[in-house]
Amino acid sequence: MGKPTGFLEFDRALPARRPVPVRLRDWREVYEPFPEEETSRQGARCMDCGIPFCHEGCPLGNLIPEWNDLVYRGDWYDAIERLHATNNFPEVTGRLCPAPCEGACVLGINADPVAIERIEYEIAERAWSEGWVTPQVPTVRTGRSVAVVGSGPAGLAAAQQLARAGHRVVVYERAEKPGGLLRYGIPEFKMEKAVLDRRLGQLRAEGVELRCGVAVGSPPPGGPDGAPPPGAPANPDEPGRRRGVGAASAPDVIVVEAADLVAEHDAVVLAGGATLPRDLGVQGRQLGGVHLAMEYLKPSNLVQEGALLESPVSAAGRRVVIIGGGDTGADCLGTAHRQGAVSVHQLEIMPEPPGVRMPENPWPTWPFVLRTSSAHEEGGDRCYSVTTTELVDDGNGRVAALRGHRVEMTTVGGRPVLAPVEGSEFELPCDLVLLAMGFAGAERHGVVAELGLELDSRGSVACDGDWATSRPGVFVCGDMTRGQSLIVWAIAEGRSCAASVDRYLMGESALPVPLVPGQVALR
Repeated sequence: MGKPTGFLEFDRALPARRPVPVRLRDWREVYEPFPEEETSRQGARCMDCGIPFCHEGCPLGNLIPEWNDLVYRGDWYDAIERLHATNNFPEVTGRLCPAPCEGACVLGINADPVAIERIEYEIAERAWSEGWVTPQVPTVRTGRSVAVVGSGPAGLAAAQQLARAGHRVVVYERAEKPGGLLRYGIPEFKMEKAVLDRRLGQLRAEGVELRCGVAVGSPPPGGPDGAPPPGAPANPDEPGRRRGVGAASAPDVIVVEAADLVAEHDAVVLAGGATLPRDLGVQGRQLGGVHLAMEYLKPSNLVQEGALLESPVSAAGRRVVIIGGGDTGADCLGTAHRQGAVSVHQLEIMPEPPGVRMPENPWPTWPFVLRTSSAHEEGGDRCYSVTTTELVDDGNGRVAALRGHRVEMTTVGGRPVLAPVEGSEFELPCDLVLLAMGFAGAERHGVVAELGLELDSRGSVACDGDWATSRPGVFVCGDMTRGQSLIVWAIAEGRSCAASVDRYLMGESALPVPLVPGQVALR
């Protein structure tokens, strides 16, 4: 614990965000520096709660009370040691995780929870600035080789753990650079890519080989996830439509047959993510100016990295509508602000969440409350309980407006459903529509089809409790088997999968398994 009376003496505090007019002029991260003494006070708020429910809230099983106490006492070196014991990428989760640990914090029963995520961020950044993050190169090599397909957080976590166990690890990534959604889906204002690149430097120094521009398994005609939906023919002036994450603009991709990969390595870990986008099946979907979120976010990130001079899909001077009220929608919102959109509306089919926990949503369950991101603070209109029925043609093949109506929650046959509200129809002028409705699971083609892997009832790649697929020697982890989820789950499953692969290759493993009992069964 921190200071015995800390939670009584100090209030929860977070760093200030840079003023909106200032931060909209650049793509840098939005937060101001946080004083060390304030971080220490936040660590002091960690109370002697007896049973730290934050452990259960965190899929990684982070040793939160321990490093909170170490920060309070000024022992930053030991704090990063305890943090790295369970988390390969704390500088990433400290920026991007929605902090389920804070939702489970015991202090949150009747007060504001400990600022766990911010303390994690400060520990990680202090460690990098002090030079404490160094390569952990194994002293013994096993002579075994493992291929990891996909370089998102699950794949990178598995790769780093397996390399530290002494195996030769090769990561195959079809995009131009490694990182998956961390690189191509997360805008710079949420995480500058230098943060990712310095950690990738550590992985390379530990022996992880990163092969980019290499796709495992051949894509079907029309792009990695197939043809557009019925009624939405391919739009020839908008290349990359309906492609999976990382595929839309990767030039000269080398295709490796899945069988050859299996033959070349002693084990294969599939960590390709849940990159199949959820599309919108309404009239007008095929119009110009209608894009999936990743068709919009990826080129924007490539511009910030200097790989593109300008994005082929820009919100500059446009009336933007974002369909989807989650984090991806907020990423599109902040990006549209910085590109100079005239107006932005973000539509969400579900009702607006309450401002505080409701009695039916008690601690320590995840709090379903209204959350305001930095992008929402910057402007735009959030519209709840609405659905889209049609996208209107301007007469030249481009979108001119969105038609829809309001919905309300009702009960049919004892089950809650969303029903249209009579007389609530509306038309919203727009010339750029971004579909940020999440992902529908793993791509079924390519490596999945070529290896004949079994799928579960949700369409994800099936696996047993040891992350083994239906193909011997082939394992799977992260969103590719779980479905769209959180970064902490991806890292946790990558670490757990690495331990299973190590045990498969060597008969036993000393690698840690982060998932607490019962969590595997809940995937």
